[in-house]
Amino acid sequence: MTAADSAPVLLRGTDRAAFAVAFVARLRRAGLAAGITETDDLVRALSVSPPADRDTLYWTARIALVRRHADLAVFDEVFATVFDDVVSLPLNRTAGQPGRRDDTVHVKVPAGGDGTADGEGLPWATLPPVVAADESGADSGLRVPELRPSALAGLADRPFEELDEAQIRALGDDLRAALAHWPQRRTRRHAVDPAGRRVALRPTIARARRTGWEAITVVRQRPVREPRRVVLLCDVSESMRAQAAAYLQMMRAFTLVADAEVFAFATTLTRLTPVLRNASAADAVAAAGAAVTDRFGGTRIAGNLGALLDSYQGNALRGGIVIIASDGWDSDPPERMAAVMARLRRRAYRIVWLNPRAGAPGFTPRVGAMAAALPFCDRLMPAATFADLAACLKELSSRA
Repeated sequence: MTAADSAPVLLRGTDRAAFAVAFVARLRRAGLAAGITETDDLVRALSVSPPADRDTLYWTARIALVRRHADLAVFDEVFATVFDDVVSLPLNRTAGQPGRRDDTVHVKVPAGGDGTADGEGLPWATLPPVVAADESGADSGLRVPELRPSALAGLADRPFEELDEAQIRALGDDLRAALAHWPQRRTRRHAVDPAGRRVALRPTIARARRTGWEAITVVRQRPVREPRRVVLLCDVSESMRAQAAAYLQMMRAFTLVADAEVFAFATTLTRLTPVLRNASAADAVAAAGAAVTDRFGGTRIAGNLGALLDSYQGNALRGGIVIIASDGWDSDPPERMAAVMARLRRRAYRIVWLNPRAGAPGFTPRVGAMAAALPFCDRLMPAATFADLAACLKELSSRA
């Protein structure tokens, strides 16, 4: 006699996990509170002690699944239904109770066989199909939840002029969270690090002087990594009134996360970096609005860019990413814009122009200043919604 012949025959060839899951599901429909822990206990119990008869299986399942004395009646009823071919009616004690179902219909399970019919009953050898084909066209009761965007995701596609202050502030916080993973680049500077690959010659020689010029202590160093410098200039003139509040939120996000230098301009240039570092978003935006004295006035883009290049703060442009957010309407002549952008092109690493009207169908940069500046820009991107700003951040993060 082989070992297979002497093995218990009650659940021979059974997928224990599938059996336990189906049996626990039947108990849960009847009202017994059993979850993943109880199901795992039953699978482990069947693996350690395979049942040789019905009574052994009854006590194994009862010990593993029943936690309360009040659930014994439900367990006995379902167990008898499954293993005694008894069709029972719903228990009266479960009717009307929350979390209980009083429309339980128990399906007979054949005593033999290695499969299931039409996905019914308990799976004895293989799992039943997850979703069966509905050939009759009737409603099977299966419902797939409809995925809908969150409140912020829905507001991100709306134009700035349709948002109130609270919504703009919430979307600004979301924009700052998206900017939290601003990439870092390798600089030319080095710092002492025991795990560095490069030997720092001067500190190593200085220590060798104390040991008879024997380099006993080797000092190592590694390259310093830091985020690429960002300079953001936002137009707050009359033509940009609808976008001004949203752009202030973007400026604050860059200031807090990327340590950027931010400026607002209309007829004059105003540095807002210290103001927007306030911990309170409302206070920072209010202070920024008070600092810009020429807000919602005329526009002198070329003049303000030239003033920044001539000032000591123009050193921040060297090797950095320059972001200009404006619709391109300028009272300065296009020739001056071309000359200033040529100077900026030689100093900056990348120039990105955000235009709130660039996303409109059939948009072409026909404005004089915009047409003069475009040849010196790396990218011209739309910026009419917070979704556009998020796409711009993603683009900048991948190329910083």
